[in-house]
Amino acid sequence: MTSTKIYELPVDITEWKFDGKTEMHFTWEYEDGSAELLNLYEKGKQQQWNATDRLDWTQELQEDNPMGMSDESIPIYGSPFWDKMTEKEKVWLRWNLASHTICQFMHGEQGALIATAKIVNTVPDMNAKFYAATQVMDEARHVEVYKRLIHEKFKMAYPITESLKNLLEQTLTDSRWDMTYLGMQVLIEGLALAAFQRIRDQAKNNLSAAVNAYVMQDEARHVTFGRLALRDYYPQLSDHERAQREEFCVEALYFMRDRFNQAEVWMRSGLPVDKLMEYAFNSGVMQAFRTRLFTRIVPILKDIGLFGPKVQKALIDMGVMEYAKIDASAILANDGKVADDFDKKRFVTDAIAAQ
Repeated sequence: MTSTKIYELPVDITEWKFDGKTEMHFTWEYEDGSAELLNLYEKGKQQQWNATDRLDWTQELQEDNPMGMSDESIPIYGSPFWDKMTEKEKVWLRWNLASHTICQFMHGEQGALIATAKIVNTVPDMNAKFYAATQVMDEARHVEVYKRLIHEKFKMAYPITESLKNLLEQTLTDSRWDMTYLGMQVLIEGLALAAFQRIRDQAKNNLSAAVNAYVMQDEARHVTFGRLALRDYYPQLSDHERAQREEFCVEALYFMRDRFNQAEVWMRSGLPVDKLMEYAFNSGVMQAFRTRLFTRIVPILKDIGLFGPKVQKALIDMGVMEYAKIDASAILANDGKVADDFDKKRFVTDAIAAQ
């Protein structure tokens, strides 16, 4: 099935092109490099997995609630608009919100695939090139699993949002190798982990939960990759260079807080879009999402040394400065453990079925 036939909104073009301003970086030093990155490369090789085998694709989505998320997870739940909806309209909304979310994961993972391929080209350290190569395969696999969810299970799709498109383009058009790391491995991956976590931890549909659990296991390594590389590199920058990176982070943080609102679904609902978006933005669901987002990103920014007065002022303004105290390593390690727990449950289920 061609993708263009299942989009719920018009797709004017089937390709998006822009100048990525890539400067290829060869190195003839094959031994010198970060030992931690080399260890991460070993871990990346060991944790490769086959989406066809690790996931049970015979499982179907639920007819009235595809991922089995509680209605409380819908941003307009409890509003006068929600209370007036018929059950048929609520089913429509559950399917469209879920499809919209998974489609943005799919589009974002393609962005990560392209960004990581660029990192292989541009990063100067050979051990970083080694690890980035494993991440290219990870990102291809992530596009694959979300594509299968959309094409085989949802059978409906949404185009990339302007917000995600803008963030990806800012990340990929900068010629400096570390900006690709910063935009993708720290900011966009942090955004993704916050969104993945909601489904992993709350979905009653096992296929939806497992897909996100396994993707998060990979993404935890990717964020660690960005931390290791940038933590070593940013102390070498001048004050002016570091200020440029901090300015980029501040703009991106406000952008991510304010712009990811599923407006495309609200536009198709037939309800007042502005009022829905205002209600959704102030809902407890979106406040919880922003908490997860900053929990993922703020301690990383502190760890890599992008924590000057401008960044701290922005974090205080957004009320998230306290998250700088969080142990990011512990959160990332837990992402790997949760995925392993999903494997154990699968094996138990398979054993019972065999009996």
